[in-house]
Order: sequence, then structure tokens, then C-alpha cells
Amino acid sequence: MAAPEQLSLGVTLNDDATFDSFYAPEGSGNAQILAILRAQLDGAAEPLVYLWGATGSGLSHLLQACCLAAQDRGLNFQYLPLAELADFEPAALSEGLEVMDGVCVDNLEAVAGNHVWEQALFHLYNRLRDQGRCLVVAATQGPHQLPIELADLRSRLQWGVSHQLMPLDDGGKIGALRQRAQARGLVLSQEVAQYLLQRLPRDTKALFQCLETLDRASLAQQRRLTIPFVKSVLSL
Repeated sequence: MAAPEQLSLGVTLNDDATFDSFYAPEGSGNAQILAILRAQLDGAAEPLVYLWGATGSGLSHLLQACCLAAQDRGLNFQYLPLAELADFEPAALSEGLEVMDGVCVDNLEAVAGNHVWEQALFHLYNRLRDQGRCLVVAATQGPHQLPIELADLRSRLQWGVSHQLMPLDDGGKIGALRQRAQARGLVLSQEVAQYLLQRLPRDTKALFQCLETLDRASLAQQRRLTIPFVKSVLSL
């Protein structure tokens, strides 16, 4: 199958956004969401999965992880970040996507209230359902709160399996940092992770970006992640 036209518009996937790098302690609600998304790739797909949560909670990570995991299994999933694509012609973007195994629509709030986009998404959902494909949607509000004006689309979104992605508390952010560091081959102690959390912006995106900086510096200088080294590299 030819690569979808959307990829030529600059839509790329973050290679670090995998299921394994998403922090979801066993028994947590976020772990349940992971299990649902993995099931999408195992043939136990729901027609529609609707995820919602605050900015920075990991929605984009999970949708991109779906697409990367699909690639590993020889499946074809398309990622559509609507915050980046809202100015494009929606009918042209969505045309032919029903041949994909699944479609992941991110930032749904970016087109809420846009009649043309809402119509296109409604028809895309119907075509995917008719072909037995799945649709994963993410937004900052739940399906009952998002200001979708097209009644047919609003009702379809409310029919889907809906889960709220819960933000991490400080302990969870430390756990996520240490897990991400381990995946990079770094040893990040509890003490150093706590130091980072106390002195850096607390959103996970900023924390992970600083970890990338530390990873490069650690490799270049062959240094362990100690508090003095972290202070020097990040000018804290």
C-alpha cells in the first residue's frame, strides 16, 4: 500500500513515543487505557476509542504509540494531529483513509465548531466503521463537554469507549523520568530525579526535554547523572 498523502504534509511520529515509554503503574487507570489501545492492535478493536485529558497528560504520546506499534506489526495506522492540520481541506485529508487499519485523530478540540471538519470526521467515522476499522480520538475535554455542533458526530463520539487520561502526580513524574532514563541506558537515582522535579517546570514534556539534554551531555562527557553534573549542564 502506498504511503498516505498526509505524511507529505510534515506529519511525523516521535520515535520515543512508544507504549513501553509511557508511564502507567500496574493497576492504574492509565494502565487500563494502555491495555485497551494494545487490544486495538490485537484484533479486539472497538470501533471508536475516545481519550481525553489535560494538555501534557500524554494523549499525543499514546496516539503516536498506537501508530508506531501498528507499524511494528505490519499494520497501517494514520496519525492526524488536527492542531497542525486544521487549515487543510478536511475532505481531501480524510479521503481514502478507510483502507487503513486504523486512524488516530489528535487535538479534536482544534476543529470543534468547524462545520466542514465536523462533517468530514463524521463521514470518516462511518466509512471506517463500515470497513471494520477503528478510530482513536483524543481531546482535552470529554465527549459530553467538547463543543461539537454537528449532532450526528456528537452522538457518535458519545457512543465510543471513553476514558480520561489522568495527569501524573509528583511521584508519578519521578517514576516516568526514571523509566524514560532507563530506556535510554541512563541511571537516574531517586535523589537526582527529585532534584530535577524541584527545579524544573513540572510538565512532563519539559522534564523529558531536559532528560534528552542530560543524555547527550552524559554521553559526550562520559559522566554519570549526579546532582553536581545536572546543575552544571542545566545551569540550575
